[in-house]
Amino acid sequence: MTKTFKTDSRQMLGRLRDVMAEDAAGQTRLDQITRLIAEEMRTEVCSIYLFRDEDTLELCATEGLNPQAVHETRLKLGEGLVGRVARTGQVVNTDDAPSAKGFRFMPETGEEAYSSFMGVPIQRLGEKLGVLVVQSKQSRLFSEEEVYAVEVVAMVLAEMAELGVFVGEGAAMSARHQQAKLFRGTTVQEGTAQGHVWLHEPRVVVTNPIAEDPARELERLHEAVETLRVGVDRMLSTAGGDKDQLDVLEAYRMFANSKGWMRRMEEDINSGLSAEAAVEKEQSAARARMNQVSDAYLRDRLHDLDDLSNRLLRILTGQGTETGAEMPPDPILIARNIGPAELLDYGRSLRGIVLEEGSVGSHAAIVARALAIPLVIHAARISNEALNGDYILVDGDQGLAHLRPDDAVVAAFRDKIAMQAQAQERYASIRDKPAETLCGQRIKLKMNAGLMADLPSLESSGAEGVGLFRTELQFLIRSHMPKRAELSELYSRVMDAAKDQRVVFRTLDIGSDKVLPYMQATDEPNPAMGWRAIRVGLDKPGVMRMQLQALIRGAKGRHLSIMFPFVAQRSEFTAARAEMDKALERERILGHPLPASIELGAMLETPSLAFAPDDFYSEVDFISVGGNDLKQFFFAADRENERVRKRYDTLNVSFLNFLEGIVYRCATTGTPLSFCGEDAGRPVEAACLAAIGFRTLSMRPASIGPVKSLLRRLDLGELRSVIHTERDRGTQSVRSAVMEYLRGRF
Repeated sequence: MTKTFKTDSRQMLGRLRDVMAEDAAGQTRLDQITRLIAEEMRTEVCSIYLFRDEDTLELCATEGLNPQAVHETRLKLGEGLVGRVARTGQVVNTDDAPSAKGFRFMPETGEEAYSSFMGVPIQRLGEKLGVLVVQSKQSRLFSEEEVYAVEVVAMVLAEMAELGVFVGEGAAMSARHQQAKLFRGTTVQEGTAQGHVWLHEPRVVVTNPIAEDPARELERLHEAVETLRVGVDRMLSTAGGDKDQLDVLEAYRMFANSKGWMRRMEEDINSGLSAEAAVEKEQSAARARMNQVSDAYLRDRLHDLDDLSNRLLRILTGQGTETGAEMPPDPILIARNIGPAELLDYGRSLRGIVLEEGSVGSHAAIVARALAIPLVIHAARISNEALNGDYILVDGDQGLAHLRPDDAVVAAFRDKIAMQAQAQERYASIRDKPAETLCGQRIKLKMNAGLMADLPSLESSGAEGVGLFRTELQFLIRSHMPKRAELSELYSRVMDAAKDQRVVFRTLDIGSDKVLPYMQATDEPNPAMGWRAIRVGLDKPGVMRMQLQALIRGAKGRHLSIMFPFVAQRSEFTAARAEMDKALERERILGHPLPASIELGAMLETPSLAFAPDDFYSEVDFISVGGNDLKQFFFAADRENERVRKRYDTLNVSFLNFLEGIVYRCATTGTPLSFCGEDAGRPVEAACLAAIGFRTLSMRPASIGPVKSLLRRLDLGELRSVIHTERDRGTQSVRSAVMEYLRGRF
């Protein structure tokens, strides 16, 4: 018969608090803690393993195992039962450890004598810091009460580690938030920046995880939860008719009134935790679950609980988003995620942005590109590691963030910035010169824009007009539909700022990854191929007409160029043109001045439009190839999916052949053609596009200099010959041959 034990977690935490109050070195504290836990749990062994790097655990303290193994025994993530706890973030509790799945015998520790094993993750807000283990010789399955008691202690250890009380020798016990860290993410906006961290949501620090008076802590929790509930109810009453916002707030209210959530936090307090620590313990559990689930709805709900927990922590600690810290003069914004309106509030004050979440086509990405701020996304756990004021380097070209870098990295990075500055000086010297190749071909280089703040780049970059003005940004950054008069005034100011240069306005391109905050979201299995862009405009003609009228009024009698996005077949363009005719007739009846002339174009973003009848090419005033979407549909590779989006090369022969077919059709029908997208702004890709016949390229302003510099040194006939030679050889991609040709020339 297995003997059971009772463990008083409050007593154990009380003793733990006394240990923490002593003035002792980090190693001494860890040694005392393992001894204390072993005594309270009535086990022969208690060990603490901490991460020394992302993949390796180190035995940092033990009571019962061979003391010579401390700082010598190391385990890889997933190795042995300890590594299994670290990898999964789940408790392992067994009365026969040698028979348990994944068991690894470590003779240097002397653990072969111990049958029972319980390992609990030491983690804080989803960040795994180590593993707390207890073992005994007697075959013994630890009770739920005992498991819970060790979980509570592990949570306190995580808080203590965050506060730096276990600092000692070696990587595993080095001071947190002081070591150099490299974060690998995904490039969204290229460019380099150096500066100091500014946290969008400063982390709440719990300095009193152990409570002396549970009754008082329960009272504090109830008062804070009531304040939270009142706040949520107030937000609900003022939310208006925004269904998405109401759904989130209803989820908030559900969690705020959840008896289960409240009961678990009360149990944590009765076990000896402070109110703040109880909230954070449940928040850590929610984050751990969030990392395990794949269901999008459940992840959203856990994210809501996480956000609500943060609000509750700020109420309890008084640590609001305004911490009193001053934003550094060279801020690099760090956040889990951020909305477009919040990002615009920061404006051009930011040097760079690093996000844990986000997507290549997110609202924040659109704004970052518009502001030309280097942006890296998918930098996992950076908001846990970074502190306000930390020095940081952002390499938007490589998708890297160097937090607290060492001198060698700083020197190399500054060399790169200096080289880029020299290149910018070179680009500035040719700013007013045409992008004319050695063979005499003139390529028009235009810029993409979406904000008034972009327009000064027209002159500074040397762009020959705006090839794409994204009108959706004015819809995305508001909590309500903009008024026609507001849009008309904006469009007029855009044309004023462009002076006599052509501006091509793209009508509202929403749907897919760009959902208006005040528009009911549609649950689609594949939004990129769903109800978006021109499809929304034709199904919601009132919005399209309003925007077309605003564009007509904004022109104030000047020439007006408009293009419709995501046209997949001729009938969609014909229907959009009919809406324009209606808008013009209405404006004529109202006595408003009409544009001196109008061009109506289409964005070719679907392969189907390339094969439209000749009549379409004659009907449309111009075509702009939307390279970003066209490439993902051509290769059937979602550009939001990191596993496939980089798999297919723009310089793939099949894609270049397809583009050449579009060039030929437009040349045959006399239809003006341009290429717009990320590839237009990459010098090598831009040169190849020019070589196969594109004479107008539209890109972000910062790319115009590098593209022009390369084009002015090229003979397009030679480059076209290289491309066609590789094609005739049956090569899959011409990139290697093109790069070899360019290296031979320069």
